[in-house]
Amino acid sequence: MSRVKWNEMIGPTVGVLTFVFCLSVLNGCKDDQKSDPLAKPASTSIKSEKEKPEERQEFERCLKAAELGDAVEQNNLGVMYENGAGIKKDQAKAVKWYHKSAEQGNAVAQNNLGVMYDNGMGVKQDHKQAARWYRKAAEQGNVDAQHNLGVMYLDGTGVKKNYTEAEKWLRNAAEKNHSQAQHNLGVMYFHGDGVKRDYVQAVEWFHKAAEQGYADAQYNLGIIYFNGAGVKKNHAQAVEWARKAARQGHKKAQEELKKLGESP
Repeated sequence: MSRVKWNEMIGPTVGVLTFVFCLSVLNGCKDDQKSDPLAKPASTSIKSEKEKPEERQEFERCLKAAELGDAVEQNNLGVMYENGAGIKKDQAKAVKWYHKSAEQGNAVAQNNLGVMYDNGMGVKQDHKQAARWYRKAAEQGNVDAQHNLGVMYLDGTGVKKNYTEAEKWLRNAAEKNHSQAQHNLGVMYFHGDGVKRDYVQAVEWFHKAAEQGYADAQYNLGIIYFNGAGVKKNHAQAVEWARKAARQGHKKAQEELKKLGESP
């Protein structure tokens, strides 16, 4: 086995850019449809000429419903303004419609509004307001908001750092199969941050996230199998998980495989 050292674990994932995007204009915007939390909407520059008028028609439909007070459509209208779907991108107007929907108790809009405040998009950055809206959504069971609020407690952003609260909200999201939350919970158990260090639990949560394709978790599993933390050392497994991460463009995984003399 190679004598190369490999022990620099990826820490908690703190990115909380979570949006809802009505991806199919043909199906309408009747439901709060979700995209991958970290995915970026496709550029409108590559959309077909046919899709553009359809998006505009959908925008007009959503606008009418939103102006009549439909909370779901108000959120979806905010998404359209945020992503420039059927209308020129306007983050301030996105915030306006998220607010209208969130004030009516729409949990998805509350989380989206939290994201806007968290990142200073269309509104002055305000982490306390972000935490406020994440909490409202999280208490309604919104899994993305539960993860986002857990991260804020873990990082001490917008709220006082509190590992107990972080573990509580991350676990709520992780048990609903939220891959980022599963990864972050694994990091907490691996390092013993606010919980008793437990490599077995760390491995369990990393596995859950990695099997969903979460690259940081795949990379961390590679480290765990390489060093034998909570599992028996297994070079083949270490390389396999590192490769899965590397093939998703994970730079550290690519670097470690190179050091080990393994192909990505």
